[in-house]
Amino acid sequence: MVDRVRPRDLTFVAEETTTTPAHNATIEIFDPGEGADALDYQRLVRLVSDRIAFVPRYRQRLQSVPGHLANPLWIDDDAFDIGFHVRRSALPRPGSTGQLRELVSRIISRPLDRGRPLWEVYFVEGLEGGRVAILSKTHQALVDGVQTVDLGQLLLDPSPTPRKLEPDDWQARRPPTPAHLVAGAVHDSLTDVGTLLDTLRTGSRALAREADMRSRRTRGFLNAVTGRRPRTSGMISGPLSQQRRVVTVDTRLEDYRKVRDAHGGTVNDVILATIAGGLRGWLMARAESLGGLRKVRALVPVSVIDEELEATSLGSQIAAHYVDLPIGEPSPLVRLHQVSYSFQAHKETGRSVAANRLAGIAGFAPTTFHAIGSRVAATELRRGYQLSITNVPGPQTPLYAAGARMLATYPVPPLVAGHPLVIGVTSYDGGVYYGITADRDWIPDVELLGTCITEALDELLDGSSPTRPRAPRGRRSRKS
Repeated sequence: MVDRVRPRDLTFVAEETTTTPAHNATIEIFDPGEGADALDYQRLVRLVSDRIAFVPRYRQRLQSVPGHLANPLWIDDDAFDIGFHVRRSALPRPGSTGQLRELVSRIISRPLDRGRPLWEVYFVEGLEGGRVAILSKTHQALVDGVQTVDLGQLLLDPSPTPRKLEPDDWQARRPPTPAHLVAGAVHDSLTDVGTLLDTLRTGSRALAREADMRSRRTRGFLNAVTGRRPRTSGMISGPLSQQRRVVTVDTRLEDYRKVRDAHGGTVNDVILATIAGGLRGWLMARAESLGGLRKVRALVPVSVIDEELEATSLGSQIAAHYVDLPIGEPSPLVRLHQVSYSFQAHKETGRSVAANRLAGIAGFAPTTFHAIGSRVAATELRRGYQLSITNVPGPQTPLYAAGARMLATYPVPPLVAGHPLVIGVTSYDGGVYYGITADRDWIPDVELLGTCITEALDELLDGSSPTRPRAPRGRRSRKS
């Protein structure tokens, strides 16, 4: 059966540039264990080889059709090499978390090879405390949550004993010749109205992208000639370079629950209020004027029940929800109540999906939902939001890869054009883990934002427990 790329998936490939690589990433930290059963590179290769049969697209590559007579196909990679996709790296022992972040920043800055299956996994050794890290990197076109889930979801087990699977006897099918590609495109266009419509949609989108690129090149030329700088609306909006910077922040779920129990709302409300406070503190520390920026328009993808939306393989749909983060409000508790009010209308529709329901889905892992959330952010780009925040509740019990316990997991969402900052959040096993991706040139001090997020959470905790002594900086939650 011919597996043509759907127009919405092809958009993520066609709109990718050197400054906007379209892949999601995840950093996972593990205790590798000891002895012969410890998690090492070879065990990871075997684990990926065992589980990849559940996601056939991870052994397929894109194949264009001569003359663009129809959309490209997903075809088996007859030169598939697991060693190319699962790579080994190391930090100088004992590697710090800062060194790991720097390595991750460089890896995610590079686009994936279009001539191969669109994913990579890195096994990183040498972290302090004997820990290891697994960095996964998957193209947005690959994971739609319907036909294909994120590979990271399949590598994790709920117990130290890995699931036993049947041997995989996969053999790549012979790639089609150019003549077969043309004949298939003509046949499908004549016999399948859907194929013809998809081809026309893709062509019209390509013309629109070309016109937009020409317009941007013209504006860039005029700016260079006249000496004008591009228009921007502050630090969270601006042009992108080819380099990224990644910051991770560790906090504890119990702190968000304390604030929720004291003031109502949900843990999600408290997380967004914390981000609002972090943004406020960061901008004030940079001496940025808040006079003209009282709110930040944030896109927050949410899980809903909606018959008009395509359901993911995990039984939930993802829709865009907009929240105005009140960064101009000095009171942390007022910020929290304003965020809660913004979500109240969504909760009252009866379409929202509770966090505990999501986290309780069998086989659930946050990586797939982060991937879908980033797709929503990309497709909603023209709606004019300023910041994308993907918050995914994960399981509150340990997960394992080849018997090794996962200690922490950080999403690393991609940047989209004109948006040099994006934030992902995952709750897992008692922790709430932030992954912040920023443009390295436009936002050189993004580490300060990480510090301000932990301080904003402390502010909320202080307002929730009057007798609580303030924790020394760096003790309550560790910026990693």
